[in-house]
Amino acid sequence: MSFIKSKGFKYFKNFVIGVGAAVVMLGALMKITSHPLGNIMITAGLLTEAFLFLMLGILPPEKDYYWEKLYPGLDSYNANVSPLTAGGGSKASRVLDADVVEGRLGGMLDELQGMSKSLGSLKALQEVDFSQTSDQIKSMGNFYSKLNEAMTTLNDTIDDTKLYKENVSSLNQNLSSLNSVYGNVLNAFKG
Repeated sequence: MSFIKSKGFKYFKNFVIGVGAAVVMLGALMKITSHPLGNIMITAGLLTEAFLFLMLGILPPEKDYYWEKLYPGLDSYNANVSPLTAGGGSKASRVLDADVVEGRLGGMLDELQGMSKSLGSLKALQEVDFSQTSDQIKSMGNFYSKLNEAMTTLNDTIDDTKLYKENVSSLNQNLSSLNSVYGNVLNAFKG
């Protein structure tokens, strides 16, 4: 049993878990992209993961936290458990310890609330449907090209309108001159 609790075994176990997960992910990626090695990789990864789950089911859980040092008697079922700070020491040091712990917990709570908001934003972004975005962009591109054509046509029309106005103005001057000549001819015949 001491081999199972050794650092070397813990390192080996974490290494195999990481490699197994990586092989499963690569196999899934290859399977999704229809890569020829997809079946082999995903089979190898899933067999590795099955072995790991079997191993983790057989091995006893690791005891990483030593809460019994802070709460003596925690290992016993019917123990009267109270923290070490409740007993000895001065009242000032207990208040100081409580303030330090409360401050750290408050900071962690603020961080967790920030993370919760961030995850909520990511969840909202995940639920957005971008499937028709490409069609909408194409449609907008078509709209802008048609609008550009219309503006070019309108610009050409403005130029034609200016030319028409100049021609009408010239025609009015010619008609005025012609009227004046006609008036002179009529006056010459009368007189």
